[in-house]
Amino acid sequence: MANDSGKLTALAIRAAGPGKHFDGGGLFLHVMPAGRYWRMKYRHGGRERLLSFGVHPEVTLAEARKRRDAARDLLRDGRDPSSERKAGKARASLSAANTFGAIATEWLDKQRATLAPVTATKAEWLLGMASKLDSRPMVEIAAPDVLAVLRVIETRGHHETARRVKQRIGQVFRYAIATGRADRDPSADLRGALTPVTSTARAAITDPADVGDLLRTIDTYTGQPVTLAALKLAPLLFARPGNLRAMEWAELDLDAAMWRIPAGKMKMREAHAVPLPSQAVAILRELQPLTGPTPSRRGRYCFPSLRTGDRPMSENTVNGALRRLGYDKDTMTGHGFRAMASTRLNEMGWKPDVIERQLAHAERNNVRAAYNRAQYMAERTTMMQAWADYLDQLKKGANVIAFKRQAK
Repeated sequence: MANDSGKLTALAIRAAGPGKHFDGGGLFLHVMPAGRYWRMKYRHGGRERLLSFGVHPEVTLAEARKRRDAARDLLRDGRDPSSERKAGKARASLSAANTFGAIATEWLDKQRATLAPVTATKAEWLLGMASKLDSRPMVEIAAPDVLAVLRVIETRGHHETARRVKQRIGQVFRYAIATGRADRDPSADLRGALTPVTSTARAAITDPADVGDLLRTIDTYTGQPVTLAALKLAPLLFARPGNLRAMEWAELDLDAAMWRIPAGKMKMREAHAVPLPSQAVAILRELQPLTGPTPSRRGRYCFPSLRTGDRPMSENTVNGALRRLGYDKDTMTGHGFRAMASTRLNEMGWKPDVIERQLAHAERNNVRAAYNRAQYMAERTTMMQAWADYLDQLKKGANVIAFKRQAK
């Protein structure tokens, strides 16, 4: 066995038999049947302690000496190398659990209880565009790191997407701050760093003559009959496209001519009732044998995916059908049916509050919102039938002049 004053060499290590072989400064090689282990013996706080540096030859003599010297530096500062190592491991473990990806997943799981499914899916997609941050501990991410992610999105010309990704990143950081795992939100330092987004209105046809042309063109659609039914219902009901495609038979009472959308599906997390005009009921009754429940078919969705009945049709189906009919994205979109109805109904003299309620736009005043829900249902029902009749007249090519409805 070597003594404490000796220095180990590569040759001495190769020839070392079982036992402890010292290199000096407390470092020694402990040769055992299971392997050759680097150890350091030292005293701290009046007690003898032992520190492990790894296994030879994975840890070389030179590396073992470096680790011994680092430990001795800590001892000179009055710190215990073993305690420092344990604290370092704890910090590393905490950092691994507090990465952006882990906390983003945790935040998203909690948000699913309050977000509409389509909104939660979009939030997950947006955070996926920041995946380069996933492995980074929250406390190590600075504003330039976030900006680098957003710049990649901007270089593709997706300025609005970059803005939305920044917004979601900020929400994750604020959640981390609230739960004690981050000190600040670096995305807040990026104000003015992104390319400004120019807001543009969604494409929509609002001229009465053009609306009539669109309705007649829809009738010529020769694709899937389920898609045709969705195309026909879109202008009649002017619901949000996500709500229309996710319509379920269980939500419909065709005898009472009512579609009740549960709060979980609504953007504002508030249940919404849609009075069905007779034309919409007729379309749905014609669709029911194709997609409705039968003894051999679950028939959950009115507009199921072509691949599986367990999911609704794609969000691109109606827009794709419009493109097939010759309407590009700058002329008409599925969401444009809402702008069409809003524009024409206001021109026809219907009360703005009635129109807004039918569009399911949020009422800021909760008391007024509760009043409006009850107050306007009868008028909304009348308006929806009048709107469907108006569309029928436009489709026939009648020169229907917008009228100012007598206010009650």
